Amino acid sequence: MGLLLVVAVTSASVQDRAGGRTVLARLAAGFRTASLVWADGGYANSVDSTLLSWARDALDIVVEIVKRTDDVKGFKVLPRRWVVERSFGWLVRNRRLARDYERLTATSEAMIKVAMIRLMLVRLAGQPSRWSHESHRKAARTTTVEDLIAA
Repeated sequence: MGLLLVVAVTSASVQDRAGGRTVLARLAAGFRTASLVWADGGYANSVDSTLLSWARDALDIVVEIVKRTDDVKGFKVLPRRWVVERSFGWLVRNRRLARDYERLTATSEAMIKVAMIRLMLVRLAGQPSRWSHESHRKAARTTTVEDLIAA
């Protein structure tokens, strides 16, 4: 579904594999039934593949790497990767997450959680998402009370 389970914001100097350990540890602590995680190729490479074995041995989680083939030119949708990109798109629609405004990583994590809570609440309520795009604002201005009652 692309909904967030765990959030970990780190500084840019933290390698993917080190940040991956934090995310996987939080995932295992909060969701004991999680057993499979799809990850980007940056989380395992020929130099260091200890994250995969650590997750399997210590957390009982299988990390499956979704790799891109080298012979494909241009853009190609990869299995399961599009879910992550779509989720990032949902998050960036929130103004506060469109740029790196936050000074603290804890604040960034909190804002991501708030944005995802908002998205989940809108879905639970069965209402369409309202975003601050010009076309949506224009449509909202032309909506009448009768239109709302009829819906």
